[in-house]
Amino acid sequence: MQFKTLLLTGAFLLAGQQADALVLKASHQWPGGKGDVRDEMVQIIKREVEAANVGIEIKVYPGKSLYKPKEQWAAMVKGQLDISAFPLDYASGRHPQFSATLMPGLVRNHERARRLNDSPFMDEIKKIIDDAGVVVISDAWLAGAFGSKKGCIRGPDSVKGLVMRAAGPMFEEMLAAAGASIASMPSSEIYTAMQTGVLDAANTSSGSFVSYRLYEVVKCLTAPGANALWFMYEPILMSKKTWNKLDDAQRQAFVAAGQKAEDFFFEEAKKLDQKMIDVFSKAGVEVIEMSGDEFDAWLDVAKKSAYKKFSEEVEGGARLIELALSVE
Repeated sequence: MQFKTLLLTGAFLLAGQQADALVLKASHQWPGGKGDVRDEMVQIIKREVEAANVGIEIKVYPGKSLYKPKEQWAAMVKGQLDISAFPLDYASGRHPQFSATLMPGLVRNHERARRLNDSPFMDEIKKIIDDAGVVVISDAWLAGAFGSKKGCIRGPDSVKGLVMRAAGPMFEEMLAAAGASIASMPSSEIYTAMQTGVLDAANTSSGSFVSYRLYEVVKCLTAPGANALWFMYEPILMSKKTWNKLDDAQRQAFVAAGQKAEDFFFEEAKKLDQKMIDVFSKAGVEVIEMSGDEFDAWLDVAKKSAYKKFSEEVEGGARLIELALSVE
């Protein structure tokens, strides 16, 4: 009888603790529970923080079920959303400097992307993030590809006359300079746009090419390979208003969980490119890679269009490009 009473008392105490837990909302645009590494990063943070028993519960809302992709930034700034896996360039309309994190040819490979994380370049980007009212929990960079319903995307001449979706204004600037027409949309809308004939081609991350099943609607894939023109910063972010509510133990739990998620992502991101190639090849899609000469031709177009515009029109833009290019 005494044992049962102790059990019941313990159950009531646990229920009370759970009721008092700080419940945080985490949002992102990618499919949940289907192997997308960005969703898994959020799930790692959820599991690790909850396992730390610091009085926090995290509810994850995948597949843009809570906020539309680009609405998440403002929601974090206002404190309406606590956590997001967020492509930073989506907030470049508010902070144009963020377009440096989706700049053609600026990163080129995964190892260099990781070195960028601890560079003066990212120090400047993270100061803007922090000043805006958001905190970085985990760094994450994804390589990306080009997919086309028509011919393969190789050098700049191959996009002339195509209607393309490009992730971010700087890629749009470069593609438009090469003769493409631009249709802007989140990566979650590419499939339908290609299916309905709105788009001829698109570029997005390797992870999104697989998660959104774009192998069903494209005929040719230009994989990153040794010459990845496309890299995008897609960190895990937290509202500063939420961060400021946390006690020291809770913050330490998030720092540890964020590092674990970041380390996981770095290894998995490198595998994503090959997974994409395997999935698209199996689906019968032609898969190619850009040659060094084709990459250099694109870089020449980028320097005369995207780099030039960014340097001239964005406060501190020239310095950001210089800092990024200086990373070995």
